[in-house]
Amino acid sequence: QGPKGHSPWTGVSQFLQTSQKIIQFASGKEPQPGDTIIYVAGAFDLFHIGHVDFLEKVHQLAEKPYIIAGLHFDQEVNRYKGKNYPIMNIHERTLSVLACRYVSEVVIGAPYAVTADLLDHFRVTLVCHGMTEVVPDKDGSDPYEEPRRRGIFQLVDSGSNLTTDLIVQRIIKNRLMF
Repeated sequence: QGPKGHSPWTGVSQFLQTSQKIIQFASGKEPQPGDTIIYVAGAFDLFHIGHVDFLEKVHQLAEKPYIIAGLHFDQEVNRYKGKNYPIMNIHERTLSVLACRYVSEVVIGAPYAVTADLLDHFRVTLVCHGMTEVVPDKDGSDPYEEPRRRGIFQLVDSGSNLTTDLIVQRIIKNRLMF
């Protein structure tokens, strides 16, 4: 209470990322022969049920899926989302995505454009994107140009309309009411 009051629920925490913390969240599984290696990329900010629904649908696309999630660096997310995004930093987003049962591996600071090098390095057989807008790369090109050219790109409808923007709008609306 008062002007110098402190709430444990509204403070800003200093999150200290360590390799041990990542290991605790990582599955540690390597892709096995016969696995379908699926790549998805995005911000995965405020990891929510819309993200989980998307990843579950992607997981259902193959008998033995191995899902690699590419997380864009904070600066890149801010470039294509604007405003004050991302809300969570790259480390927090990494741990959130790693904690999801459908994700096998995370690429921290993945390039915005899905390149031939990335596809070849991870032996990706399918690239998926949700129904959200695909913002062009800095040079105006389609970030999914290479997977489309290879015929391995697929849009996946999660069946959820929940987005990070919608969550932020709800928070602001409820904050104003409060």
